[in-house]
Amino acid sequence: MKKQQTTDTNLDALEEILGYRFHNRSLLEQGITHRSWAYEQVKPGEEGKARRLHNEAFEFIGDSVLGLVVAHYLYQAFPDMSEGALSRMKHSLVSASTIARAAERLCLGQYLRVGRGEEKTGGRGKKALLADVFEAVVAAVFLDGGFIAASRFVDRALDPELKIVDPESAAAGDHKTMLQERLQAERLATPQYNIVETVGPPHHRMFHVEVVWEGGSVRGQGRTVKAAEMEAARTALAHINASP
Repeated sequence: MKKQQTTDTNLDALEEILGYRFHNRSLLEQGITHRSWAYEQVKPGEEGKARRLHNEAFEFIGDSVLGLVVAHYLYQAFPDMSEGALSRMKHSLVSASTIARAAERLCLGQYLRVGRGEEKTGGRGKKALLADVFEAVVAAVFLDGGFIAASRFVDRALDPELKIVDPESAAAGDHKTMLQERLQAERLATPQYNIVETVGPPHHRMFHVEVVWEGGSVRGQGRTVKAAEMEAARTALAHINASP
């Protein structure tokens, strides 16, 4: 199999889709490079070189920039909302499922550089990889053009979601609140969340959380403790609803 090449023509097309022209295209190239591709390009023992090629560090930056852009948007759009309501809307907008959907609209999977193994297993279409590359592209725009450029990009990329976000729908998607209310309705104790495992390097942590309630326990995982708790709560609700 030939190594994937990122041509100027490809980057021209991607910049057109993103609505942003890079001054330093190497930032865009790194933003769309998965670690599986990077490690295929270096010799054993040269992992440091691979880290300078792939986008994991960009994901770390992009996650923070994305959160700030969305928080600023919500603060302006809903000036009278409580902190809790704003937090629920923000969580909905920056969730992996939301940004993976945005990545699909931008066709980022088509431009993502992945290794042979990921290519064979459909890595371009994996929700987790799409969410990661979206964050990395946010970082690439931020590093190249600053916060205003990144903010404009996020506003365009998440425009469908930003137009329909509201406190009610965000509350309905807050699985932790829904689980607690469900247990309270059945006169059961508040569920308890415990971190059972943390894996990965500091800039790319994956948290595994267990939620325990009277009658069962399940686990969830996520890039943050809050995301892992939310996934655990979602799974717990599905488990409870499926029980006779």
